[in-house]
Amino acid sequence: MCPLLKPTAIVTGAAQGIGKAIACKLAGQGARIMAVDQNAPKGIAFAAEMVSAGLDVKFVQADVGKTAEVSAVISIVEREYGQLDWIINNAGFGSRKPFDDIEVSEFERILAVNLKAAFLFAKFGVHLLRQSSGAAIVNISSTRALMSEAGDEAYAASKAGLLGLTHALANSLGPRIRVNAVCPGWIDVSDHPQQLRPEDHAQHPAGRVGTPGDVASITAFLLSPDAAFITGQSFVVDGGMTKKMVYLD
Repeated sequence: MCPLLKPTAIVTGAAQGIGKAIACKLAGQGARIMAVDQNAPKGIAFAAEMVSAGLDVKFVQADVGKTAEVSAVISIVEREYGQLDWIINNAGFGSRKPFDDIEVSEFERILAVNLKAAFLFAKFGVHLLRQSSGAAIVNISSTRALMSEAGDEAYAASKAGLLGLTHALANSLGPRIRVNAVCPGWIDVSDHPQQLRPEDHAQHPAGRVGTPGDVASITAFLLSPDAAFITGQSFVVDGGMTKKMVYLD
């Protein structure tokens, strides 16, 4: 598979954190980015920052949990670029609280943003992806898909659902479109990493808490021709934290 000359990518949840790092990484490698986020002020500021650096980034505000708004994003991409090569489904949120306090509406909302949105982007964008010579989707899941804490039902269910959706889409859309997932562990998305304690880093065999750039790097790899034989897979990026035994005294 030859490298795409100038790929076009949708990155959701791109105004901050992991999504922003992914958008920066791909734009820096020459991709055209449609950054999608519900936070308009941050999204506009991010796109302006990228453009001033000579990178091709545009921003569109959208609530990815709503079907009509996802469809509208795809229409904008088709009108602006006439092509779509990559979709990175990163937008998501969670709320951990006692099980008895979880509202049904809250559970449904988390699943809509974290899980249904990934299906919608594939559904509405597939006609463009099928025209690409290097089409790929990366779903940003979580280690919470594999392990969890009490009160984590909505977030864990949505992120586990992404793993199932990933291998189902890989079968349905292949061989033309590859689909993979990344499961980040503890990623420090704060503006003040110095607030982390030595014991926070010590929980990781890699010796540190992760950064958004760690997730961006594997995402860029999974989109690249170097990953042409990889599809339907999920990759844990957690510094080894989920493989470390913990004993309480």
